[in-house]
Amino acid sequence: MIRSMTGYGKAEAAAERGRFTVEIRSVNHRYGEVSVRMPRGFLALENDVKKQLGTVLKRGKIDVYVQWDEAGGEVVIPQADLGLAQAYAGLFRTLSAEVGLTGEVPLSLLIAQKGVLRDVSATIDESEYLPQLLSAVQAAVAAIDAMRSREGEALCSDLTVRRRQVAQWIDQIAVRAPQVVSEYRQKLKVRLDQLLEGVELDGARLAQEVALMADRCDVTEELVRLASHFVQFDEALGLAEPVGRKLDFLMQEMNREVNTIGSKSSDAEITSLVIRIKAEMEKMREQVQNVE
Repeated sequence: MIRSMTGYGKAEAAAERGRFTVEIRSVNHRYGEVSVRMPRGFLALENDVKKQLGTVLKRGKIDVYVQWDEAGGEVVIPQADLGLAQAYAGLFRTLSAEVGLTGEVPLSLLIAQKGVLRDVSATIDESEYLPQLLSAVQAAVAAIDAMRSREGEALCSDLTVRRRQVAQWIDQIAVRAPQVVSEYRQKLKVRLDQLLEGVELDGARLAQEVALMADRCDVTEELVRLASHFVQFDEALGLAEPVGRKLDFLMQEMNREVNTIGSKSSDAEITSLVIRIKAEMEKMREQVQNVE
């Protein structure tokens, strides 16, 4: 069964020092594009997250948001870089002497300098939390995949109904096409009788003209190819693998055949059917753009 490229999934997983929350959103896209946003302390695990996604989500613009919440009540004491603090203190004393200032360097000035105090939570060993992170990612992927599957069922149902409607109109064209040649022969004969006014009509010439017209408006090949495309389209709808690109290609080919039928025909009824078919196929094409 086909899947939609639109979906949402969310999951959580607890770790020793906190909890991961993973949200995944996806929309339609020509290719597979994954964007992962996660805390700086876990950036080294980004490729692992993408690999986990790639096992299920094959196509679409996929945005992943990873949130890390420290366990409640835990107090994290920052660490001081004494060497850096002493270097800043020496620099400030030198500047004070150069400009003629006196007094000690205040502690508040030192700790305000970048790098003097470090948050030890930023030095977390991310590899220890990889199993919990991937667990949350896996659960979120399962949730979004389930949603994409449900959306895919709706898409499949809609595309099937529209494809059958198009096939019905194509069948009407197949019935109408031979009638157009017969009617053309009758109209041409009546017209020639009026022009010749009693002069004997050359039957061979009339047959030749009708044959030329029949050849110009013959749509047999287009109808045969359309029937083949319909079969392939229905088969693709039943496959579990990503078939969005295949369906898109088939829509292009089907549209090409319908355009050719329209260009060959001068019959008002067939032209009307072609217009209705093209309008319905445009709706199908828009739906196919959402198929993975």
